[in-house]
Amino acid sequence: MKTPEKVAYIKGLMDGMALDTTKNENKILAEVVSVLEELAAANCALTEENIKLRDYIEEIDEDLGALEEFCYDLDDDDFDYIDDDDYDDEDEYEDEDYSDEDDE
Repeated sequence: MKTPEKVAYIKGLMDGMALDTTKNENKILAEVVSVLEELAAANCALTEENIKLRDYIEEIDEDLGALEEFCYDLDDDDFDYIDDDDYDDEDEYEDEDYSDEDDE
């Protein structure tokens, strides 16, 4: 029996007992059952959201696994198209002055 069903059972017991809710002790019981109903509904909503998030995380994990397989199965020869000499000229652009003095 799930929580909302248990709370409904307790509420049914209270209704079946025909408690007088004008008495203080019965007011408290009625409010406790009301709070239990709200908590059970919130718990169900959180459980559903948790299931959705878990499924989403599993999908991301599978995608990451496929990406890792793709990346780690490559040989070093697969990166021959990248020429390291293309990146050695970093200082070339630092010497030039790009100020707006010529515009005046």
